[in-house]
Order: sequence, then C-alpha cells, then structure tokens
Amino acid sequence: MSALRQRPVPTRGRGGEQRTQQSPLPPPMQEVYNIIPVHDLLADHPSLQYPEVRAVAAALLRSAFNLPKPPFIAFATQMDLMDWLGVSFGFQKDNVRNQREHLVLHLANSQMRLQPPPTNHEELDPRVLRRFRQKLLQNYTSWCSFLGVKSQLHLSTRRGNSNDLTRELLYVSLYLLIWGEAANLRFAPELLSYIYHHMAMELNKFVEQHVDEFTGRPFVPSISGDCAFLKCIVMPFYQTIKTEVDSSRNGTAPHSAWRNYDDINEYFWSKRCFKSLTWPIDYGCNFFDTVDKNKRVGKTGFVEQRSFWNVFRSFDRLWVLLILFLQASIIVAWSGTEHLWEALEERDVQVELLTVFITWASLRFLQSVLDAGTQYSLVSKETLWLGIRMVLKSMVALTWIVVFGVFYGRIWSEKNADGRWSFEANQRIVTFLEAVFVYVIPELLSLLLFLVPWVRNWIEGLDWVVLSWLTWWFHSRIFVGRGLREGLVDNIRYSLFWFVVLVWKFSFSYFLQIKPLVAPTKALLSLSGVRYNWHEFFGSSNRIAVVLLWMPVVLIYFIDLQIWYSVFSSFVGATIGLFSHLGEIRNMEQLRLRFQFFASAMQFNLMPEDQLLSPKATLVKKLRDAIHRLKLRYGLGQPYKKIESSQVEATRFALIWNEIVISLREEDLISDREVELMELPPNCWNIRVIRWPCFLLCNELLLALSQAKELANERDMRLWVKICKNEYGRCAVIEAYDSVKHLLLTIIKYGTEEYSIVLKLFQEIDFNVQNGKLTEAYRMAVLQKIHAKLVSLVDLLVKQKNDLSQAVNLLQALYELCIREFPKMKRSIFQLSEEGLAPKNPAADEGLLFENAIKFPDAEDADFYKQLRRLGTILNSKDSMHNVPLNLEARRRIAFFSNSVFMNMPHAPNVEKMIAFSVLTPYYDEEVLYKKGTLQDENEDGISTLFYLQKIYEDEWRNFMERMYREGMNDGDDIWLTKPRDLRLWASYRGQTLSRTVRGMMYYYRALKMLYFLDSASEMDIRTGIQQISSQHSLNQNHGLVDGTKPPTAKKLSRAVSGVTLLFKGHEYGCALMKFTYVVTCQLYGRQKAKGDSRAEEILYLMKNNEALRVAYVDEVQLGRDEVEYYSVLVKYDQQLQREVEIYRIRLPGTLKLGEGKPENQNHAIIFTRGDAIQTIDMNQDNYFEEALKMRNLLEEFKTNYGIRKPTILGVRENVFTGSVSSLAWFMSAQETSFVTLGQRVLANPLKVRMHYGHPDVFDRFWFLTRGGISKASRVINISEDIFAGFNCTLRGGNVTHHEYIQVGKGRDVGLNQISMFEAKVASGNGEQVLSRDVYRLGHRLDFFRMFSFFYTTVGHYFNTMMVVLTVYTFLWGRLYLALSGVESEAKNNSVSNEALGTILNQQFIIQLGLFTALPMIIENSLEHGFLPAVWDFVKMQMQLASFFYTFSMGTRTHFFGRTILHGGAKYRATGRGFVVEHKRFAENYRLYARSHFVKAIELGVILAVYASHSPLAKDSFVYIAMTISSWFLVVSWIMSPFVFNPSGFDWLKTVYDFDDFMNWIWSRGMFSEADKSWEIWWYEEQDHLRTTGLWGKLLEIILDLRFFFFQYGIVYQLGIAGGSTSIVVYLLSWIYVIVAVGIYVVIAYARDKYAAKEHIYYRVVQLVVTTLTVLVIVLLLEFTAFKFIDLVTSLMAFIPTGWGLISIAQVLRPFLQSTVVWETVVSLARLYDILFGVIVIAPVALLSWLPGFQSMQTRILFNEAFSRGLQISRIISGKKSTA
Repeated sequence: MSALRQRPVPTRGRGGEQRTQQSPLPPPMQEVYNIIPVHDLLADHPSLQYPEVRAVAAALLRSAFNLPKPPFIAFATQMDLMDWLGVSFGFQKDNVRNQREHLVLHLANSQMRLQPPPTNHEELDPRVLRRFRQKLLQNYTSWCSFLGVKSQLHLSTRRGNSNDLTRELLYVSLYLLIWGEAANLRFAPELLSYIYHHMAMELNKFVEQHVDEFTGRPFVPSISGDCAFLKCIVMPFYQTIKTEVDSSRNGTAPHSAWRNYDDINEYFWSKRCFKSLTWPIDYGCNFFDTVDKNKRVGKTGFVEQRSFWNVFRSFDRLWVLLILFLQASIIVAWSGTEHLWEALEERDVQVELLTVFITWASLRFLQSVLDAGTQYSLVSKETLWLGIRMVLKSMVALTWIVVFGVFYGRIWSEKNADGRWSFEANQRIVTFLEAVFVYVIPELLSLLLFLVPWVRNWIEGLDWVVLSWLTWWFHSRIFVGRGLREGLVDNIRYSLFWFVVLVWKFSFSYFLQIKPLVAPTKALLSLSGVRYNWHEFFGSSNRIAVVLLWMPVVLIYFIDLQIWYSVFSSFVGATIGLFSHLGEIRNMEQLRLRFQFFASAMQFNLMPEDQLLSPKATLVKKLRDAIHRLKLRYGLGQPYKKIESSQVEATRFALIWNEIVISLREEDLISDREVELMELPPNCWNIRVIRWPCFLLCNELLLALSQAKELANERDMRLWVKICKNEYGRCAVIEAYDSVKHLLLTIIKYGTEEYSIVLKLFQEIDFNVQNGKLTEAYRMAVLQKIHAKLVSLVDLLVKQKNDLSQAVNLLQALYELCIREFPKMKRSIFQLSEEGLAPKNPAADEGLLFENAIKFPDAEDADFYKQLRRLGTILNSKDSMHNVPLNLEARRRIAFFSNSVFMNMPHAPNVEKMIAFSVLTPYYDEEVLYKKGTLQDENEDGISTLFYLQKIYEDEWRNFMERMYREGMNDGDDIWLTKPRDLRLWASYRGQTLSRTVRGMMYYYRALKMLYFLDSASEMDIRTGIQQISSQHSLNQNHGLVDGTKPPTAKKLSRAVSGVTLLFKGHEYGCALMKFTYVVTCQLYGRQKAKGDSRAEEILYLMKNNEALRVAYVDEVQLGRDEVEYYSVLVKYDQQLQREVEIYRIRLPGTLKLGEGKPENQNHAIIFTRGDAIQTIDMNQDNYFEEALKMRNLLEEFKTNYGIRKPTILGVRENVFTGSVSSLAWFMSAQETSFVTLGQRVLANPLKVRMHYGHPDVFDRFWFLTRGGISKASRVINISEDIFAGFNCTLRGGNVTHHEYIQVGKGRDVGLNQISMFEAKVASGNGEQVLSRDVYRLGHRLDFFRMFSFFYTTVGHYFNTMMVVLTVYTFLWGRLYLALSGVESEAKNNSVSNEALGTILNQQFIIQLGLFTALPMIIENSLEHGFLPAVWDFVKMQMQLASFFYTFSMGTRTHFFGRTILHGGAKYRATGRGFVVEHKRFAENYRLYARSHFVKAIELGVILAVYASHSPLAKDSFVYIAMTISSWFLVVSWIMSPFVFNPSGFDWLKTVYDFDDFMNWIWSRGMFSEADKSWEIWWYEEQDHLRTTGLWGKLLEIILDLRFFFFQYGIVYQLGIAGGSTSIVVYLLSWIYVIVAVGIYVVIAYARDKYAAKEHIYYRVVQLVVTTLTVLVIVLLLEFTAFKFIDLVTSLMAFIPTGWGLISIAQVLRPFLQSTVVWETVVSLARLYDILFGVIVIAPVALLSWLPGFQSMQTRILFNEAFSRGLQISRIISGKKSTA
C-alpha cells in the first residue's frame, strides 16, 4: 500500500486546485479518530473538504448552546449536543464519540445525496434530519401506536421551526446512544423502545425545564454520572437474561423451562410492562432475576415444545388440504367406476364426500388440543383470557364434530328407511349443507380478504381496540406479523404458480397412486381363510396387511408435492433467468462477438449519467432506457461508432477494463503474456482507431490479406466493405498499417535520405487510399510477401539482437517489394528518384541503401517494445486465441462480468451521491494466513498442502512463479527464503482464510477510489493519465521471457502502484472511506495478542496493508481475583504513526456470549459499522474487483419498489469457488449453486418468500438495527442464526429481493466428514426452526399460497427428506410382514396384482432420489452454460458416483433433523475449512456414521435378506430386483460412501492398519476422556440426547425400538424345530434361546474377569464346559426334535436384532439401570455389537482393497487428473525413498 502513504493532501472546498503530487504529510493528530476527525474540523483530512461534514458537526455544536446546563458538572464550550446527552444521561465517553461520528457521517452522506440539492451546503438541511428521524424511530412510533401509548416525540407541526432541528437531533442522538451501549439488549428491540420511551420523556422534561413534582426543583434525569446508563439500565436486564441462560444448562434444558431473548422482548408487547416495571425501573418486580424463579414472569408469547406435531401445528392449513383431498379421492376411487365424473354423479358418493367436513372438524379439534397441550404454560393471572380461549376452541370444535355426525347419520337413516333417495332424504342433505355454510363463513371471509390484499393490510395496520376484540378468537394480538399481504400482481403470480402445481399433484395422486390401489385392497380384504404362518392376534382379517400396503403410498402422497415443487420451480426459475438475460455470454467466444458493445454497455450501467433536476424516473425515461439496453444487447445501431468518436469514453472504458485485467494478474489467474493480449492499450504511434485487445484481433489481418488477394481486381470500395463487415478486421488493418508506418519511421534515422523515401512511399499509398485507387495502383497479391518480411523484421527487433546486416537486408527486401513488385505501373530509376522514391544520386552504390540509416531503439524503452510485441501479435497470429485466458476461473469471471453489464440494473450514481455501506465479517479463531508448517507438512502419503495446491491450481502456480521472478527472485528453489510471505499469501488465497476474505472485500475500497477518480477527473486528466499508466505499466512487465532471455530493463516497480492508482489526486480515499467501512469482528484478538499468537500478528499485517479495515474485539480486563470487565474495542492501523491504535473502548455489561456465538459476535461489533446498508460476509467468502464496481448500482435497489414495498434485504448471488478441489466439493458446489441461484430466484420472484440464507446479502442497516439486528441469538433455538434474520424481516413487514447481476465468492466444505458435519448442523438447525415461534407465526400469518412456498423451501424440505427415508422403511417392513405372515403367498396364489404394486412404489423412489437433487441443477446449468455441457456435467457426476453422495447426505439430514425434533441436542459444529488430502481412519468414520448411517443400512440389509429368503415373490428374481433395487442402492451408498470418498480408501495396507486401530479403540477401557480414544466414552456420548429428552421422547424411542423384536416373532415360526405350529408357545419358548445366549456370555465374561489374568487354567475349563454343553444340546435337538442344522443360521437373523432392540431400550432406561448389575452386561453386549457392525462394514471395503485397480480408480473419481497423476508420482518417489 505504498501508494497510500505518499498520498498528497487535498485542499479544502469542493473545487480547489490540486496540490503537487508529493506534498508533506500533516503532523500527527492528538486524538485518534476512526474515519473523519470530527473533533478537529480544521484538520487537513480529505473528507473535511465536504461542506456537508462541517455542516452536521456545526449543527451539533450550535444546538448545544440553547440546552439547559446539566447539574454538578462544568459544561465546556467546545462540547456539543452529543456530549450534553452523554453527561446528562450517563453514557460512556467512547460511546458518545462513536455515535457522534456515526451520526455526522450518516447525515453528511444523506445531505450529499439530497435531491434537489440544498441551497446552502454549509448548513444541515432539515429534510435530511427529518427523514432520518422518521426511519430510525419508525419502529418506536409503531410500538407506541400498537400499545396505545402516546409517543414522546414532541415536534411542532409547523415546518422550518429552528427549535425542531435541535429536538430532532436530540431524539435521534438519544436513540443512537442507547443502542450503542445496549450490548446484548439490542436483540430485544421493543425493550429498547421501552427504555427510549422513558428516557425521551425525561429528556423532554429536562429540556422544557419542568419542575420535579417530588422535590419542587428543576427536573433532572433520574440517571446520570459515569457509566450510569450501563450500570442502572443495561446491567439489570443483562443479568436477568444471563440468569435465564444459566438455567438452560447450556441449552440442554427444555426451551419451555427458561426465557430466551424473544421472551424477554415480547414481554414489552403488552401494556403490563408499564404497570410492573414502571420508571425509574423497579428492580424488585417479577420480571427480573431478583425474584424467585417460581414467582418470576414465565415464557411470553410462545412456548417452544419438542414434538413432531409442530409440523402440523404451524402448517395446519396445508395438512388439512392434503388430508381432506386424500379422503375425498379414496371415497371416489372406491366406487369403482371407470371415469371420475361417473362416480361424482352418484348420490351415494356425493353424500359420502360430506364426511370430509367431519374430518375437517376433527382436525380443528386436534389443532385446538395441540395448542392447549403445548402453550398451557403461557396462561397466568395476567393472561387468563388465553386459557379461556383454548378451552372454548376445543369445545366448539367438539360441538361441530357432534353436529356434523348427527346430521350425517340422519341422512343415511332417512335413506335406509325410504330405501331410495327420497325428497326427505335430500332435504336432510340440504340441512347438512346449511350447517357447512355456517362452518365455513370464516374461511369465506379470509378468501375475500385474500382477493383484496390491501384491505387486509390496512385493517391489520390499524391499532383499534375494536379490531383486536373481533379477531381475538382467531389469534393473539402480537406486534409482528401484521400487514404481511403482498400486492395484487404478486398475489396473482404466486397463486397461479401453486394452482398449477396443486392441480398437477392432485391429478397425479388420484390416477397413479390412489386409484390403482383400490382393486388390490378389495381383493386382499375379500381373501378368506388365509393360513397365517404364525400366531395371529387379531383373528384372521387382513386389515394389517391392507394398512401396510397403503402406508408407503400415503406417505408418498404427503411428500410428493415437494417433488412437483422442485420440478415446476426449476422451469419457472429458468424462464425468469432467461428474461433476466442470464447466461447470454457464456464463454470468451461469445464475449468476442459482443466486446465492441461492451464499452457502451459499461458506460451506460457503471458510469453515472448527468443528474437531471427531477430525481424520479419518468415513464418516458424508463422506456428510453429499455430501448437503449436493447440496442446495446443486440448491437443495433452500432453504438461502438460512438465510442470511437468519443475518445474520453473509450479511454474511461480502457481504464476500467485494464484495471480488471491487472486485478486478475495480481491474483495470478493470468500470466504476463495474457495481460498484454487482454489489455486495451492507450492510443499512441498515431493510430487512428480504437486498439482492441489482441485476443480479439487474432487472425483478422491474415483474413484481410486473403480477401485482398481474392478481390484484387475489384474496386476499393468493395474490398473495404468486405473487410469492414467485421469491426475487428477494420481496426486490425488500420492499426497494422499505422503501426508499421510509425515503426519504420522510428528505426530509420530522421533527416536521412532513406527516411524521406519511406515517408514519400507512405504518402503515395495514403493518397491512393483516399482517392479509392488502391486496387488500381497496386498488386494486392504482393501484400502477403510484404507481410512475411514485416513479420521477420518485427521478430528481429523484438529479440533485441541488434543485428545490423540482417535488419538492412530485410529493409532492402521490403523496399524492393514496395518499389518493384507492388505497384502495377513500372517506373524507371529516374522517375523514382524524381518522385523521391529512390536515392537522388543514382551513381551511389544501391547496395548501401539503409546501411547507415538504421537506429535501433533504446533497450530501456520498454513502452516501445511493448507496442512492438503487440504489432508482432497482430501481424503473426494464426490461431484464433480461443484459449485466452487459459485459466477457467478467469474465463468464468470475465464471462459473468461481461454478461452482467448487459443485464438490467439501476443506473450508478456518482460516488459522492451513492448510498454508504459497511461490510461486517465475524471471525473466531480460523486461519488468517497458512503457516509455513501447515503448507510443508506431509501426510502419510507424502502429500503436503502446498504440493496439493500446486497440482490443483497448476496454471496459477506458474503465473505466481513468473510474478516472483519479475519481482526479483532468482531461483525458484529459494522461494521459502526470499519470498515466504508471498508464498503463504498465494496459498491462503486458495483456501478459506481470513486473508482471502479481506482481500476480496477491500476490492470495494479500491473500486470506489477508481470510480471516484473517473467521476471527478477532467477529460485531460484521463487522456494524460492513460499514457502515464501505460509507460509505467510496461516498465513493470518482465518481458524478457518471450524467448527465454532475461529482460534488458532493470527498472522494477511494485504492482501496488500499477493502474489507476498512479493518477489519484489524494481526495479519492477521503470519499471512499466515507462511503465504505470494513469491520472484521475478531472476538479473541485481545487474547491472541496477549498470548503472542501468530494469528494476532497476521491480523495486524492485514490492517497495515488495508487502510479501510477496522478490527473489533472483546477485551477482558482483570480487576481483582474474580472481577473481570469486558470491553468492545475498535482498532485500526495508523499509517502516520506506523502502529496499531485504539479508536473506541466501550464497556459491556458482562461476558459477550449469552446466546449463540456468531450472532453475539456480530452484535457487539455492529455499533462500529457505518452507512445505510450493511453487507454480512462470512469468513469463507471472497469478492472480485470487477464485481465491486457494481456495488453502487446494487445499493440503488433500496430506492426501488418491489411489489408494494421497498427492499430491506437485497439478496446477492453466490459463486461457490471450492468446486475444483475434489469431486465431492464439485457435487456440493453444484447442489449449492442451484440453490443460491435458481432456488432463490424463484423464492424472491414470483413466490415472495425469500428469507436470508447466510451471506452475502445486503441489509438496510437502519431498518434492522431498530428491529433486533441482523441475526437472532437465543441459545440452541437460533442455531441457524442467519435464517431468523429473514424470518424476522418478513414478520416485521420487510421485503427481500434477489439480484443476479452481481456475485460474491463463497467457499464450501470439501471433505465428506466436513460436509456431513455441515449438513448435520443445518439439519439440526431446521429441527430447531420447526419448534420456533417465527415459523409458527409465518405458517399462520402468511396467506395460503405463500405459506405453501415457505413450508416447502424451509423446514418442509427437511421434513420431506426424512419422510422419504421413512417411506423406504415402511415399504420394506410392510413387505417383510406380508412375506413372513404368509399373506403374500396366499395373495400370489389368488393372483392379486401385487407385483405391479411393488414396481409402482419402486419407481416412486427413483423419481424421488433423482429429481430431488438433479433437476434444478441440470436446468440452472443449462441456462448458464448451455444444454449439452449441462448434460455432460450431469453424466460425469454420475460416473463419479454423485448419486452415492446425495443419497448419503439424505441420510445425514434425516438422522439429525429427526433426532433434533425428538430429543434436541442441536449444537454448533465447527467443520474446519481445510483441504482434504489425508486419509481418514476407519475408526473415525465409524464414530461419525455408525448411528446415522451404518446401523440403519444394516437393518435395511437384514430386512432385504430375510425377505429374499422367505418371500414367494423373491423366487422370481426379476420381480425381486425391480422391487428392491433402490432400497439396495440406499444400503450400499450408506455403508460405502465414507470409504469411496475417503482419500486412499481402498489401499489394502491402510485397510489392515485401520482395522487394527479400530479394534484397539473398541477394547480400550474408559480411562481416557475423549471419544476418539475410547469406545466407551464415545458410546456414552452417542446417547447424550436421551438424557436431555423429555418423557414423550423416551416413550417414542422405546416404541420405535420394539420393531427389532418382530424379526424373532416372524422367523421362529419358519424354523424346522417349530414343526409348523402357530401356537404362541413357540414364540415364548424362543426367548429361552435369548436368555441362554446372554447367560453363556455373562458366565464367560465373569470367568475372564476373575480367572483370565492369574488362574488361566480355570478360565479354559469354563470355556471347555460351556462349549461341550452347547454342542451336546445341539446334538440332542437334532436327534430328538424337528431341528435342522440350517435353523442355526436362520435363527441368527431372528435373535441378533432382538439383542440390539434390548440394548436400545436399555439405553433409554439408563437412569434406572445404571446402578444395577445389568448395566455392565448391557455395555459389554453393546461393545460386541459394535464389533459386529464394524466387521460387516469393513468387509466390502477390505474386498475392494484386495482386488487390484480399485485404489487408482477411486483416486481418479475423487480428485482431478492433475492431482491423481501427482499422487501416483509422489508414491513412486516415496517408494524409492523407502527402498533406498
């Protein structure tokens, strides 16, 4: 950043003259400041050149003069209004300083943007302040209105009252000061409103100098003094929240047992807060933790209860629709008619359909019971009416059930009595329908309001008491979730979408799911005399079989709407993408075709247009814009002609384009040679046309030459028209001609005869060209010979050999060609010398022509050689340069950027007038820069991270080395000695490190400085500027490597000062800092500094190199033994003092982390951000310079209405940059990319339910900071903190949009274990969302169709994924039941079409698995890269086993989502963002996946095996395969994926070592404290969730575990020893086997413990006795009973599951069993089972490892080719090393 330090100091005032380039630095300031020195307006700082800044600071000073002086303190004259508030109300000094700068910056920025501009720039415009006050205090005023409390904002209605300006300043400043010191209370916005309300009241009394009614003296605020606000107001609330959090036992206690942030906040949604808390606050009231827990206020507003019923409770309307349609379609299908309408015409069917209303009433009753069952703890003395409503709702629902039931019964009794549908019977139907009408009145009313959404919004916006009474029955009155309806147009769009989806789904379900099942069901029910293979408890009806047949179908019926949503949203998303012009420029070839319009498009979109006086976009202007965009997009009207005539526009474009190219070079994505081919050089050498980049002009000159040869005898015009058909051809011809002319006149000495000859020759050619006589005068065929000689000449000059004789020969040859062969008309020597084309003195020897006239250019003249190389490229290039640039990432970025410039986006304002913004990145303790050790350490395969990166990013490594050589490195092997930091940075920029994120975000700053320069620079600045850059830039390049020779120039310049930076005048950075701040919140930076952690040094290094970077951290100051004070601290690196300086230090009420870590970290630093917008960026993100140029366009979106509201969150597209690392990373990034592009595009438009999914969205900062911040932080429930910002935004009436003309990079996890942890975290987070109040409220407050969209795109997606897996389970268990019971064989004999049914079901799974993940991916890919590449990508993915991965991750999601809802246990999982090159041990994989995948897969495998051996259908292998193939696929992928995607997963030696390691881990006893050391610790940890779960969770777990006993029940009757008996005794006797087996195990275990060590012989005796007895028993059984030897094997299938079931139940009952003798046996048996499972899992892995070829195949599947090759080579080398 050397350029930044030598920055000139600008003059003050807008248009002062620029000072000279290197003026002295100002003396250091006394007081440290953040962005502007507000404390010293006379300081020489570039931002103080703006009168707006001075105006706001002056207004604050002036306003303080008229205020009453605070008592007990001397108020100095230089103190302003902020100081006055700070002193009067006891705010901290640094809080006051921070908020002063915040306010000054914001108001100054707003005044700069004001339209029309203010008349006096030196004064604060009241409009600016009024708008800010309205926005900042909007939430407060609506809260007052909601509660019916008078607002404390006392403002006069007359405009222009000077007193009002002071008042408004006081009100906004007070709010900002409260907010700035509120710490954790910022998560409770209505609590802040309560505090603000009373402090504003005191402020009014103080300012108006009321008399205190208690003391009779002038009123003074109730709190003042040092830190008074923190100690008296913030700390009591903080302490209460902390006490509640402590009682949550680290989040493991049930949510209903403690109050989270939301409960604390929602207490202030009712008037009771005024009664109980009062003001000054009564700390003894039952809200605070000073009161005993039983007497304290409990949960408020909502109680989060763990239960799957929440899915029904929150989305009851959706389930009611699905259940009622299912019932109706079964009734219709059961009638058995061929056509649907025939059934509907039958009166019986019509009447039966009326039962849906009974069902509906029953569902209402269920809902009311669930409401009462989960929310009963909300009822207290203060909320009695809530309890009354719960009871009434249940009673009313019951009444309706009875009414409908009675009326329905009467219809049938009348019909049966009359024997037909008589008039009386029909009358009773009418009576029933009348009752129905009364029942659906509320639904009709809501339908009416749905059709006129604005009426509903208006009604909900009114805070009338009458309305709250009227709606009391339907829902509680809450502050959020009012007025959520969208506009009519949006309403129609998303309703239409869902209408089509639902029609399709219901047709599909009726005709392909329900109707085909009716016949087999009737046949099964009519089967009589079925002989069951076992003891049948329920008589011999086949009802259980029917239920099992229907179960999977019904489950699929409930979840397939997710598939249809996926399909339809994909097509809708693709259509919207097409209309947004996405993917029109997909590659460099398409960019070449459009490059000539590119400059105009960039000028149109990225450069500000002259602001007219009317700021509003009129309709005519919008139309004109649209037409202009159309012209640009399709090249109508040749806009590039304009570019050539307007040199400034072309130069401006060149500056931007070249800066983009330079940034790509700095990132090592392109080489020096590619920079030359891609940059737009400035005009020099008197060239008359725009000099397009070389890669566009390739081959054009040769084409023109061949055209000239073809058309040699045509007229000039025809030839020229043909050449001009291609703009690049025209430019190449003119540029080549002008360059050759300039070159020849440069290398021939001026003043020599040869010089005049050459000049004359060119003049003659020019004359012929002007008169259109070129083809008449010259032979066009000779041009190709001339061309060849010119190529040789340029080559000679480029090599700098300075071979005079060769140069003379070439010039003479050229002279001969031009004089003798080229002209058609022959001329004598005399004529030539007369015309000045031959030497005047013919006597002189002709051979000496040019001999003394050549002057080789100076070797130091780098600029000349650069132009020469360009000329050489134009003359010489035969290939079409399609592979420039070579790097795929560079090509993708350029293609995306160039495409986006043609997309619709708002016009860019001037940088001065743009919306200011901040970027905030939370950082904990991840990597900042990779350390040397990290990069060099080799894993067991001898692969280091650096080697891995060099192979994965081979071309980037080459470019990096080229750059290092250019910067002075001599030997590549010395890189660790000479350039260690550069190397570490290079590697870090390819990982997911903080340095990468910081580099990316600082591009905003760089872009803003450049754009500000371009906005303010004159034409002259720009013209001279580009020449200056060009000459500097060419010195910069190490050109010598053209021929492998070293460069002649010794001058070297650092890259940091390349490009536009050279032209800056000094005040660019002042403006850029006012518009952009970057705060990284490094929570532990203070600790890291104290410990001397290398991370602290690296963070300091980042600050040193990025002047706009600020670091916020939490500082812990030890006071006494136990007393610690916590501070929020902001630091920066002072470029003048050359050290880190502390800017602000604001004390916190206590430790930072009460809730989830990340949102708390963001929240403490948000007070240091600035601007109207804030972009949330995670630590794994990146940004690109060319994208940063579009930021000011994006921010303009905040001014546009989307629907009926302006946006509050701007969604931004992400590009997942980790896709190239391995195949897994590619699958992950493909899935992620389709979600962050196509998925979110549809959510934002037309569905209007896009929330906030992680980063890089841009928030409306002031809207959010008054409404709870940019994330929620309650422990556990808000574990997916980001999405709750979206929920909160939607509930509070915000609007979220999605914009795809700008993108931000994002890293994803790259190894299977990392990905699984990430999936687990997200799935657990979704499990918690299901319980949350936000989801419940959105499910009820959104209209019907938006609720559908919301469900299927958030929790519904995870719920349905889980249901898919459950469907596989029910299908297989059902099949097993049918096979073992004997129903299947009976049905087969009676030819019930069972096979058909099996195959129907199976196709369902295939559709489900495939479409879920593939379709959106393929469609988005087709849109952006073309259909064939998308299909090829998909095929390639399948070959790399992507389906295995997607099926596996489905298992992960299912397991964690289900477990979280049932038992809790969601926690933040740090996934680690490193590269995955090392092999993961088997034991580690087993620990991670045993319970979530392996055990479940083994269970399904056992079911499939038992089914295969006992089902008559399985005898027909085709039917068996068709029916179970997808289930087998599930089993295989769940067992094998962790090994397929594990580096060196099929290496035989590693497999052997892994198994040894696994066995050691299993048998090591619990002396260790970590799960990875001891099986026992791990086993206990795996059942942690069962300790914290509630009673229902335990019961359900036991019920689910009972399924394992079914194997025994089913199989024992099939054994030979059973002798065909179906008596219950057979089953009971079989338990003897279980008891004996456990007994034998206990005896042996006891003997081993007692004798094995010391009296080994006894141990052997016990073993012998047990073995002998067992053999004896088996022999006796074989001899005297029907026992067969095969029964031994079969019975294993029966009894092993039983054992597992017993262990699982014992785990649930652990509290009762742990103290008994039984527990030891349970633990020992569990260990045996884990060994068994481990052996089952590792067996196929061992087999594949043993077979040759699998290992190399697996490496190829897992990594790209380069790495696979590298791995093989390094293995050979390491093999050689070891043999040596």
